[in-house]
Amino acid sequence: MKHLQVAVGIIRNASHQIFLAQRAASSHMANKWEFPGGKIEQDETAEQALKRELMEETGIEVTAAQPIGQADHSYEDLRVTLHFFLVEGWHGEPWGKEGQPQRWVEQTALVAEEFPPANHALIARLVAGEI
Repeated sequence: MKHLQVAVGIIRNASHQIFLAQRAASSHMANKWEFPGGKIEQDETAEQALKRELMEETGIEVTAAQPIGQADHSYEDLRVTLHFFLVEGWHGEPWGKEGQPQRWVEQTALVAEEFPPANHALIARLVAGEI
């Protein structure tokens, strides 16, 4: 089974809103909402991947990212390990550089069922205000 290591950015502004992007209709877990991020390449740390992926996907330069945990999840054909980072410092304004729909959502208004299952435990922590 293929195993992906993924760096994930929880981009949170001063008003405790979280930046979300929607997965492409043609992708795995199509049309689900997600926190921006992507695959960690060989010879790259999770934080280096986070900074590269957020620049590629949202156009921001990360200046402050704090690791807040990991999640392992197995799908039928794929295992993923998500490396979550709370991103509260950046230059620029995040937007969907790859043409994907995006939105800001109040942290307490996140709905786990709108996300791939690997994110559900982290969303529970965010909604509860633990992060």
